[in-house]
Amino acid sequence: MKRRSAVRVSLAAALAAAGLFITTQANAAAGGSGPYPADYQSPTPFANHTVYRPVTLPGEKLPVFAWGNGGCGADGTAQAPFLREIASHGFLVIASGAPGGSGSTTSQLMSQSIDWAVSENSRQGSALYGKIDTSKIAVGGWSCGGLEAYAVSNDSRITTTTIFSSGLLNDSDDYQLKRLTKPIAYFIGGSSDIAYANAMDDWGKLPAGLPAFMGNLNVGHGGTYTQTNGGEFGRVAVLYLKWRLKGDTTAGSNFVGSSCGLCRSGQWQVQQKNLTLDTGTPTPTPTTSTPPTSTPPTSTPPTSTPPTSTPPTSTPPAGGCTATFDPAINAWTNGFVANVKITSTSTINSWTVRVNLPAGATVTSSWNGTFSGSSGSVTVTPSAAWNAQVTPSSPKAFGFQGVGSPTGISLSCAAG
Repeated sequence: MKRRSAVRVSLAAALAAAGLFITTQANAAAGGSGPYPADYQSPTPFANHTVYRPVTLPGEKLPVFAWGNGGCGADGTAQAPFLREIASHGFLVIASGAPGGSGSTTSQLMSQSIDWAVSENSRQGSALYGKIDTSKIAVGGWSCGGLEAYAVSNDSRITTTTIFSSGLLNDSDDYQLKRLTKPIAYFIGGSSDIAYANAMDDWGKLPAGLPAFMGNLNVGHGGTYTQTNGGEFGRVAVLYLKWRLKGDTTAGSNFVGSSCGLCRSGQWQVQQKNLTLDTGTPTPTPTTSTPPTSTPPTSTPPTSTPPTSTPPTSTPPAGGCTATFDPAINAWTNGFVANVKITSTSTINSWTVRVNLPAGATVTSSWNGTFSGSSGSVTVTPSAAWNAQVTPSSPKAFGFQGVGSPTGISLSCAAG
């Protein structure tokens, strides 16, 4: 079940088809931490887009990253530090919207970004003639821009999709998840991110076998896009694109396996599905032991908040486990979201949590757990092997969203 958000995709008409593309000079100071200081420009007559690229083109071809701005805004420089950082590492980055533009964008502009890159690569006289790797194309976007990335992700030219602090708004849009066939990565702002619940709902509905990465950094919906070089999101986006678009397995090691770089960073809460550095056997897919500490708000300000349930405080017997709400249940009028943390003082190989729901409360969606029902006394078990074993240093977790009041909800946990 999706929670509604203020984010909306504009219904503005698509950019009219253009003829030959003439690249204008760059019009901002070059920057970025990569080896190729990058700048942005507004090609003519491709003026409804902003193109970021190295000022001096490297010898290697540039993979493509098409970007949708936060709020589906038509300012292609709204996330300039983040996008310039990516370009400085040898990428051609194309944002929907002109530099300093106004109004709204559509997913069609993102498709046109890809069309333009393919055209420029083959157009004699273009500064980018033969310089673009059109076999390596990623799409991504922040918030409403992430919805635009979803919308075009079935384009056969796309290599990978990246979703930043975004999630589908309604269950009727879930067909966009079912048609995914290429790797996807989520970079979300933790449980205080307004898009958190929707992103986690999407994560639980991805096609079986799809390579997928989920990273939560506890910075909220605003991310780090306007910080120097795009901040932590900029650093991680570069690593992901180096891996997926340039085959850099050293960069990929930050995302794959139980000891991945982001898993050990102390900043990121990580989940993985079907990830390998190459074509080998998928590695275990852990959830980091350090979840976000803030509570996911709803997109509609609550009018009243039911009392928070008190998590169990008893110490489990040897070989047992404890289930607690982590953080406290987030509730609004006739709805709630709960994340459950499972801990143990010894190693257990599996767990069973009983969720006792009060009358009138019903589970409508869940993640990382298999639910036996949706009301009354509900039994939850691990949804995958990676989420089964609990050790003193490696708790596990699952979550669910519901309707009704959570007042009086209780938890109990048993090993096995």
